[in-house]
Amino acid sequence: MVAIFCATLIFSVPAFADPPRYEKNPDYIAVTKDLSFLQNAKAQQTPLEGYTPEEIDQRISELELQKFAFESGVDWGQCSNQTGKTLAIYGPAGNSQEGNNINPTALYFLGDGQTTKNKWNCKGIYIPADVSAIALGVNGDKQELTGGVVIKVPNGTQLVLKTNQDTGAIEFNQAGTQILQPGEINWFIPNVSQAIVDARIANAPTKKA
Repeated sequence: MVAIFCATLIFSVPAFADPPRYEKNPDYIAVTKDLSFLQNAKAQQTPLEGYTPEEIDQRISELELQKFAFESGVDWGQCSNQTGKTLAIYGPAGNSQEGNNINPTALYFLGDGQTTKNKWNCKGIYIPADVSAIALGVNGDKQELTGGVVIKVPNGTQLVLKTNQDTGAIEFNQAGTQILQPGEINWFIPNVSQAIVDARIANAPTKKA
């Protein structure tokens, strides 16, 4: 009996063990909630305004990848700047920890040709008020954005930004881009021009060349 009891302690997971860290992450919670909603809608064949069945399938696949990234321990996103300009990006605030809803982010500046450091979470990109951008929708269609918004960077992905040489607009490599307006998230979203951003010193942690 003693041997069986000891084996149970070794091989069983304690009921009071803390849940994995990612389960407390607000982004993981949101991804799981959205994924469950879309999966239920697909199973029940419930029409969703603005989505075709093909777009729902595509979005489910994207959310499944994001969820898997969290569960695999990749709880960060990466940003690569190939625009020819300085980018204003969002990353963890120095006085906060991941998952903290109080001042969860700070603005950093990423120089042209730079990519944020591995395991440093690039959470979003700020699009200045006077800059036009083209994002890819869920099914890959192009969507023109007005400035003064934030592009969310899903965990486990690398968002690459380039400037279209013909139109001058910033383009993203990732479909299903999430666009956040002021008031939709508790991040500081300024209302400044690209010239103001370009005047800032690049200070985002970056990969070595």
